[in-house]
Amino acid sequence: MTRLKLGIIFGGTGEEHPVSVKSAREVAKHLDPGKYEPFWIGITTDGEWKLCDGPGEGWETGNTRPAALSPDRGVHGLLVMEQGSYETVRLDMVFPVLHGKLGEDGAIQGLLELAGIPYVGCGIQGSAVCMDKSLAYTVAANAGIATPRFWIVTEDDKVDPGSLPYPVFVKPTRSGSSFGVSKVTGADELPAALEDARQYDAKVLIEEAVAGDEIGCAVLEEPSGLVVGEVDRVDLTHGFFRIHQEDSPETGSENATFIVPADIPDASRTLVQETAKTIYRTLGCTGLARVDVFLTADGQVVLNEVNTMPGMTSYSRYPRMMNAAGLPLADVIDRLVSATLRMRR
Repeated sequence: MTRLKLGIIFGGTGEEHPVSVKSAREVAKHLDPGKYEPFWIGITTDGEWKLCDGPGEGWETGNTRPAALSPDRGVHGLLVMEQGSYETVRLDMVFPVLHGKLGEDGAIQGLLELAGIPYVGCGIQGSAVCMDKSLAYTVAANAGIATPRFWIVTEDDKVDPGSLPYPVFVKPTRSGSSFGVSKVTGADELPAALEDARQYDAKVLIEEAVAGDEIGCAVLEEPSGLVVGEVDRVDLTHGFFRIHQEDSPETGSENATFIVPADIPDASRTLVQETAKTIYRTLGCTGLARVDVFLTADGQVVLNEVNTMPGMTSYSRYPRMMNAAGLPLADVIDRLVSATLRMRR
């Protein structure tokens, strides 16, 4: 049987580079070598593209060749440099295992659209909307989905610290994980929080804290409809949930554990899953997403954020939720690839 030529892009220049590499390593463990011929394209923190043997330790300096995706649809794949000349490698599909800036914001998706190469995950529009939390909230709210109260602060805006209903969260509007996120309990903490957020984005989001449990829902799209995994609950001991900020996330979070399936009433579980589907469709997602919400004491579901290429690491929530629903990562990958091919045709 002819194997599918699958380009897997990982790394990137953003703050989530290390997470992307770990995600790629987990994907590598679960790729069926009988079905896929992988082409590993690593992007260094300096923005160099390298065709390598895999995402293992030292991939940047190992057996690599400079490579780039060609926007020419006649190539339909890679230009690989070799001793002053280049060869072309035709790809059947690309799996962009990239998180955050230039991975989930529509940039790599735009390049793949120009190249005419099918790819796993959300398209340009869905990626861009979900990456910008203020846009996601605006679109969701206009569709009747509950969101936190929020305020947008651009580079030149001045904020009256006394006008906010503390506690609030201050976030880069377009950044991944919890880089640059602060919980602000009083007016005196606001300037430092804004400065921290602006290290990652000139556009900052201030949102009112929602009292409730943090619940996640994994969504997988197939031609027959949306499949959801078991929902999880973030059980905090103190502070707030800061994903990927730990010294050793593989051994667990310093202040949170994940309860899968979430210990919530069955009616609330169903409501979260159905609301996650609605949010997924409303924001124009395709392929897959992890929809994070708050579940309040009175049973209301409030949007937190949507990750259009959620982490696939050994400790990530998306594969854990899918596995709890009977779909191990190998099956998730197979379904993503099959669905992408069928929907593209």
